[in-house]
Amino acid sequence: MANSFVITIVLDTRRAKNSGKYPVKLRVFTNSPKTQKYYPTVFEFSKSEFSKVWEAKKPRKEHKELRLQLQNLEFKANEMARRLSPFTLDKFEQQLYGIDKGNSIEVFYYYALAINRLQQNDQIRTASSYELSLKSLQNFNGKKNLTFLEIDPGWLKRYERYMQEELKRSPTTVGIYLRPLRAIFNDAIADKVIEKDDYPFGKRKYTIPAPKGTKRALSKEQLKILFEAVPGKKEHAKAKAFWFFSYASNGINFKDIANLKFKDISGDVIYFTREKTKNTSKSKAPVSVYMNSFIKQVIEEYGKKKRKPDDYIFPILSPKATPKEKLRQLSNFIRLVNQHFKNFALSLGIDENVSTYWARHSFATNAIRSGASMEFVSEALSHSSLNTTKNYFAGFESEAKKEFSKKMMEF
Repeated sequence: MANSFVITIVLDTRRAKNSGKYPVKLRVFTNSPKTQKYYPTVFEFSKSEFSKVWEAKKPRKEHKELRLQLQNLEFKANEMARRLSPFTLDKFEQQLYGIDKGNSIEVFYYYALAINRLQQNDQIRTASSYELSLKSLQNFNGKKNLTFLEIDPGWLKRYERYMQEELKRSPTTVGIYLRPLRAIFNDAIADKVIEKDDYPFGKRKYTIPAPKGTKRALSKEQLKILFEAVPGKKEHAKAKAFWFFSYASNGINFKDIANLKFKDISGDVIYFTREKTKNTSKSKAPVSVYMNSFIKQVIEEYGKKKRKPDDYIFPILSPKATPKEKLRQLSNFIRLVNQHFKNFALSLGIDENVSTYWARHSFATNAIRSGASMEFVSEALSHSSLNTTKNYFAGFESEAKKEFSKKMMEF
């Protein structure tokens, strides 16, 4: 008897991902009744990439491994379906997702898809965050399978109490673990495996804890002391140079500093795409940083002497290192800068727990205090929302408020 189903690999071009690419899916067509359904995979390609990987008669060498992975996926899905007698979509889903609850889709499977996708995009730190979130949810749920329909506002509130009361975790940690789950729900809705009404987050439902963070910005006076002081140790001098390089370069993130290449420099301007958003923004314009004399001085002193266009400006990352190795190299560099810059600050009587993170916040705060508009600073930081920029602003100093109060009575 002929199979009552046809399973193929397709590129679902109905809706692009944030990366601008389209998801690759398993399309299952059944003869009786005549219907078809799409199931997500970990792969996503542009139309051109999919054509080269899957549709080309003889894929090029760099595409062969991906072709084999897709062929293996299609083969396994067909083998799984052939073992079902009779074949039904419900039985196929139960086998595919390891669930036995109607047509509900398994949450932990979607986590696996997301983690694989992030790792493929070299977003190792974000993938690690998803893995921690997954482990926490599995522990709370007793490691049993968990479907999207089981997670409602009540379930989320019980998870929050479990985290805070039993495990003594902070609201910040709860938020860190639940934001990946919220993203997973959005993926499932985009794939049309659950309805928008099943979304448990938002107004009148469940709100993820988002406690206001401590403002991490140095005052102008503190910045002046740090900038003008002459370090007594070379480690302090290097840490100071890179901390102020970040501050002077629109608060550039240290991961972005490490990934800067000489081809990013055009005249007196550095153009770069933020590592944090390069896989999520469809048409985000590159960030531009005008190089003042200090920025040029740091590049001259600490940058590589051989300046090929594709070379990193600073010897922080090894060009041939794996993504995980690059993450380790970056973490080591940031740790050393934090350690030595904090000690340098302490030697000058500044006892705040200053870190690389403070450079970005200090840039935003002092730019606004100096008269820059919130919109200007938001653009300089490459934020997609003014609310994000507002969270970077540490407020106005008491003296500024006092002067403003006096002026309000000068009629």
